[in-house]
Amino acid sequence: MIDLERLAGWMDSEGLATGPITGVERLAGGTQNLVLRFVRGGQRFVMRRPPFHPRPGNDELMRREARLLAALADTDVPHPKLIKGCGDPAALGYAFYLMEEVNGFNPQLGMPAYYMDAPAVRREMGFAALDALVRLGRVDPDTVGLAGFGQPSGFLERQVKRWYGQFARYSEVSEWPGASALPGVDAVAEWLEPNRPGASVPGIMHGDYHIANLMFHNDRAEVAAIVDWEMATVGDPLIDLGWLLATWPEQDGHGVGPSEGLPSAAELLARYARTASREVAHIDWYVTFARFKLAIVLEGTHVRACAGKADAAMGRRLHETARSLMAKASGQIGSGR
Repeated sequence: MIDLERLAGWMDSEGLATGPITGVERLAGGTQNLVLRFVRGGQRFVMRRPPFHPRPGNDELMRREARLLAALADTDVPHPKLIKGCGDPAALGYAFYLMEEVNGFNPQLGMPAYYMDAPAVRREMGFAALDALVRLGRVDPDTVGLAGFGQPSGFLERQVKRWYGQFARYSEVSEWPGASALPGVDAVAEWLEPNRPGASVPGIMHGDYHIANLMFHNDRAEVAAIVDWEMATVGDPLIDLGWLLATWPEQDGHGVGPSEGLPSAAELLARYARTASREVAHIDWYVTFARFKLAIVLEGTHVRACAGKADAAMGRRLHETARSLMAKASGQIGSGR
């Protein structure tokens, strides 16, 4: 998984502990990139690196993630603490970065007894997920050194066209059934464009903000770290809010452990309206867009599975989820909301 000799040499040059590297293991989590843990000099390190079969742009994603984590260092946003990034592929053959291990759990993988046995604790857990998002939205990108990290001007105007174009390109794969495989996509795209809200104050976006991309403290209902920053940019933070609401366990039926006690999506929205400085009058557009985009992203795995380039069972499963999301988006615009 890692060329330990080369990694040790790079760590020596950076003054990062001494001695042999031991206990290398792959951690669960992350959909595209790899997360590995190891020990050196009695210290635990966590490495994030591109997949074994990288695609163009993976190294730049690693550099962007490292830059983002460095920028968050002096903020109150819970995140993995960056130790050191290496943007030069010459060191190991790819860009990567090292971060501190997060002491906590990912609810997608199970919950400790403190949460399992107490619906009231899970309720606070849900609100903590929202509060961490509010804190992220308050950070001024320029102040923390993220000028030029994204292209916030015209950000919303580009989104529907970009993802609708992505969907259109799926037709290049002859094994895929075609656009009819995802009913409603045309109608939702046609609704999104003319109903698009005006520009909002730019901010840092996580890009894939849902409860399974959070780690929580084991003994208190607080977010220990927001993880998997590969889609982060500077854009419209209300897209993150829409994404959270669209993927909330209450909404999609795909819970992450017992959902009893979790606050409703409506309660999360009300809390955001009270605690954040952003106007939520157009939140229905953001939730609809989140379902539209996520459905197209998930259908991409189905397309690859049809072409024999992804697991067939996973492709079918994500295809059904994509259809469900698009059906909800269609129902939302049909209801006039």
